[in-house]
Amino acid sequence: MVKLPDGNGYYGEFGGRFVPETLYQPLKNLEKEFYRAWSDRKFRRQLQEYYFDFIGRPTPLQWAKNLSRQLKIDVFLKREDLCHTGAHKINNTVGQVLLARRLGKTRIIAETGAGQHGVATATAARLFGLECVIYMGQKDIERQSTNVYRMKLLGADVRPVLSGTQTLKEAVSEALRDWVSNVETTFYVLGSAVGPHPYPLMVREFQSVIGREAKKQILKKIGTLPAALIACVGGGSNSLGLFSPFYYDRKVKFFGVEAAGKGLVSGRHAASLCAGRPGILHGSRSFVLQDKFGQIKDTHSISAGLDYPGVGPEHSFYKLSGRAKYLAATDTQALAGFHLLTETEGIMPALEPAHAIGILPQLVKEIGPGKKVILCLSGRGDKDVDIVNRAEGKHR
Repeated sequence: MVKLPDGNGYYGEFGGRFVPETLYQPLKNLEKEFYRAWSDRKFRRQLQEYYFDFIGRPTPLQWAKNLSRQLKIDVFLKREDLCHTGAHKINNTVGQVLLARRLGKTRIIAETGAGQHGVATATAARLFGLECVIYMGQKDIERQSTNVYRMKLLGADVRPVLSGTQTLKEAVSEALRDWVSNVETTFYVLGSAVGPHPYPLMVREFQSVIGREAKKQILKKIGTLPAALIACVGGGSNSLGLFSPFYYDRKVKFFGVEAAGKGLVSGRHAASLCAGRPGILHGSRSFVLQDKFGQIKDTHSISAGLDYPGVGPEHSFYKLSGRAKYLAATDTQALAGFHLLTETEGIMPALEPAHAIGILPQLVKEIGPGKKVILCLSGRGDKDVDIVNRAEGKHR
């Protein structure tokens, strides 16, 4: 394992386990079983077999030659968009559902924003023959209708959440309520590196396959480590999956890109690290968007997968310790990134990694022309074509 939290699930001052008493012991049991499984060669071998045969790993590390020539920086894309189901989320869901089976659970629940985690959870549940319930905000159901239909085709019960902003925050809250009520039979497959310990740790470790592969691949391609790693940050799973295996390679800079929405000064954004402050949300302490009374603020992003008012505790630790630098890209920059990669490389990115692509021109000056960087292309853009079309006023 790479850098661990302490025994209480803290990364510095962030993390922890702020939950109702009914969930405290199940979380302790989950922590114990995860450590056992992660050190069990049979479990790890089985996981690797599913990564290889079912998900399609290892994913390529592609030199984006046209984009690189245009930006005058060598960009290598870690192609998580080529995973089965179209995004990195499946790395985590297969791992967690394998763990659920090991614990004897018969029912799987999850939350989803953009729908990719919901699809990946429904896929893993179907693979192992388990009941599956997905909570999704009504607003996200409307803007990600294709993924909703995919979940239903996979046999999942998609339950709309009508409270609050009807987005990812409320979906997580509803999933936690379900888990409290059904903890004996149910396993909650959390989709990002957020929530109470051990979830941030588990999700990071299941996603660390991204960075472990990328490190081997870049050394084989160019014989040295990259100058920087770049990834979008919502809750933080794809970015930590890429960053964490490079944690001790101090010459490799980390850049996380949050959703600035309509702009940070507008207040209509989802940039917890850039514009939030420490607080508690969904069972852990991290940077959170909150008002002066500690109430969680509403968020906005063109990308449903980044539309969340908090972030994982490990990212919060990276920010305060200076290990990573965090920037924010607006909706406009994300749309520009979507077109930039589509038009230079013939690769249509999801709107989540499009935020990271859209900020690349800004980062070139900081990283330096001619340097080598790895960008995590965490998902493909099929799900977002209609959103892009509507946003640009071309919907017919």
